[in-house]
Amino acid sequence: MTDDVERYRSPERVPAVPCHGGGRISLTESERGALVSRWWQTLATSCRLSIPERQARELLGHVVDELASGADADLFDVAMGARVVDAWMVAGLAHPVVPTAAEQVQCRLAEHCRPTVAARRVAGLLAAAGRGCRAQRHRLHDPGPHAVDSAERQASRVVEERFRIVFNNAAMAIAIADTAGTLLDANPGLASMIGVPIDTLRGTSIYRFAHPDYHDDIRTLIFGTVVAARAGTAKLEQRFIRADGSSGWASFAITYVEGSAGQADYLLAVGADVTEQRRLQEELHRQARHDVLTGLPNRRHLLERIEALTATSADRDRVGVCFVDLDGFKQINDRYGHAIGDQLLVAVATRLRDSLPVGKGMIARIGGDEFVVLVAPPADELRVTAIADRLLSALAAPIVIGEYELRMSASIGAVTTVAEAPAAALLEAADRALYHAKTRGKGQWVLRVLDVSSRPNWRRASV
Repeated sequence: MTDDVERYRSPERVPAVPCHGGGRISLTESERGALVSRWWQTLATSCRLSIPERQARELLGHVVDELASGADADLFDVAMGARVVDAWMVAGLAHPVVPTAAEQVQCRLAEHCRPTVAARRVAGLLAAAGRGCRAQRHRLHDPGPHAVDSAERQASRVVEERFRIVFNNAAMAIAIADTAGTLLDANPGLASMIGVPIDTLRGTSIYRFAHPDYHDDIRTLIFGTVVAARAGTAKLEQRFIRADGSSGWASFAITYVEGSAGQADYLLAVGADVTEQRRLQEELHRQARHDVLTGLPNRRHLLERIEALTATSADRDRVGVCFVDLDGFKQINDRYGHAIGDQLLVAVATRLRDSLPVGKGMIARIGGDEFVVLVAPPADELRVTAIADRLLSALAAPIVIGEYELRMSASIGAVTTVAEAPAAALLEAADRALYHAKTRGKGQWVLRVLDVSSRPNWRRASV
């Protein structure tokens, strides 16, 4: 047995595991030992082993290295599955908990990866181990001068059974489909994610529960790439439709697996429900682009919108900006305190936002008492000045905060120019117009008209 273990020994190294940020997290000796111990405890409490504990731990350590080496590669080595299965067979580790624990170890090695990457790692493990299982079965059933005995044939059947247990008990959603996209089998994880019995999945198209918006992606990534090449793994994050009609997000890795011993090629899909992760990502995206106090878009969001308009506007389209600065806000803040000041800002933000025609502009808070309204094309002088008038009128009535009745006005620097103007130049021009408005008194706007072929033209109005 020692010779068999030594024959299996993998290269002496402590592999690195790809992490979420694209760097690497080293698998320390302590972490490696913890994985081996966890695996050994599962075996020791679940089945009778035919080899001593020391040799079993040593073998499991080599398997952990093998799996980590697989996790370290973009594509799993086809021979890795055969080596792992061969090691189990040699050591007499025929109990079904062996591959189940292997799947858990692989999940641990991939837990620092993005969901798509983790799914690809586990898919690679199952596909490679499946190849190894079939190769082992073919070797045991191949008649020849080195025919094997019935005990080994029984062990081969147990190998197949153990992979069925992995399939049924894996934490991730797993499906097997033919190369035309018809589901041949699915595990409880996938059935639970969609909310249907397993039997209803078998024989259905992989498009059935995919959101229609992602059918083209499936055709391109799976059939146009992986199936066409008869190799590789496609990574896909898409919306899916549950049985109750609701939708969620799933991350899948779909691997092309070559058949052997007369079996047809097939697709192995491993994935997970990432709806909650997607929701958190969207919330973080929203928070990064919105002001915490007022809920309005912030400077970052504003700049992105300006850049988007610049990229999609026609040559002669014009864009407008109204740079709003509150008159005397610092004095109110100093007199009544920051709590009242914050409530006043929220009230002002609401009034300014509600004064805009629906779909005609976006308002952002870019500083303490500074707001910017972006006017999308067509933004000629008449339209921009009309919006500036609406903004000033929105602040004409007193604002009641608790026991205080506060009056607030604003100065506005407005600009209209060709939509190709850079965001920084647009805001700078509006800021200069705001300076002129401030020097002329409160509650006024100043419009600056910028054209490529003419000098700036100034207009002045007050409310």
